[in-house]
Amino acid sequence: MSGTAPSPSTLPAQRLVNRLVRGLLHVPGVSRVVGRRLVTLYVVGRSSGRTYTIPVAYEPDGDDLLVGSSFAWARNLRTGDRVAVLLRGRRRWCDVDVQVGQDEVVTAYAQMARANPAFASFNHIRRGEHGEPDRDDLVTAWRGGARVLRLTPRRGG
Repeated sequence: MSGTAPSPSTLPAQRLVNRLVRGLLHVPGVSRVVGRRLVTLYVVGRSSGRTYTIPVAYEPDGDDLLVGSSFAWARNLRTGDRVAVLLRGRRRWCDVDVQVGQDEVVTAYAQMARANPAFASFNHIRRGEHGEPDRDDLVTAWRGGARVLRLTPRRGG
């Protein structure tokens, strides 16, 4: 493996898809079905101050949500920040813990890739016949800037 990480897959009409998904995540009832694997993040740009509304896949980890991304928007979040999320049709605040070390990113990406084949495919992580993620692909994702956002929903809000 060359070690050069391929960019995560994006659809040609990604903006349109994101807009559609964001809308579905706001519809009562539908949001519970669509939101089983998706959450909307409201990320504020550090330089621009602009709020980005981003639907992303997540993996539950106890009470926390794991989100993996190598996209630039994820670099706007820092450990100790809080971020607004739309989770199962309800807007709430989460505390952010950003994980960028190789061991923590590879471990979390493996967990997410095992549980969600679409996440694995999107991030170019091959899976063996028993669903086990390819370690070289996980390391390559980390080398390409993958990070993990551990989001801890605040009690009562």
